[in-house]
Parts: sequence; structure tokens; C-alpha cells
Amino acid sequence: MPSRAELIVKTERPEVVAGALSPELAERIPRTKVSVESRAGEVAITIEADDQTALRAALNSYIRWANVAEETAKEAGRR
Repeated sequence: MPSRAELIVKTERPEVVAGALSPELAERIPRTKVSVESRAGEVAITIEADDQTALRAALNSYIRWANVAEETAKEAGRR
């Protein structure tokens, strides 16, 4: 059964976070389709998957990558 989730990441650096995620869009996560959109003060990550297992795996990956991008941007901005 197809599954869908939208993850909204609140950030002061939406372009940086979305840009950091863009290389991952070129890599295929099996059984999923992912889009990333930069908005005012946030990044929207939409994941469509063939099943809940694939959805969970993709969500876990994108949450981790978005967090790393945000933390790296914060650190870079402090220097």
C-alpha cells in the first residue's frame, strides 16, 4: 500500500539545508520518490513510498541529513 509523508524542517537557512539535501535526490532510495522544496523559514521534504518500510527508511535518512546540514550551517555561521 503506497505511503506518503511530508517533513517540515524549520530553519533560518532553508536554502542551505535544501542545497545540502539536493545531492541525495540524485541517489535512488529503493521504492521511494522524494522532493525537497525551500520555503520561507523552512524546508519541505515530501516522500512517497511503495510501503511503510521504505517510507520509514527514507524518513530516517532525510531527518538525519537535514539535521547534519542545519548543524553544519550553524557552526559555519559562527566562525
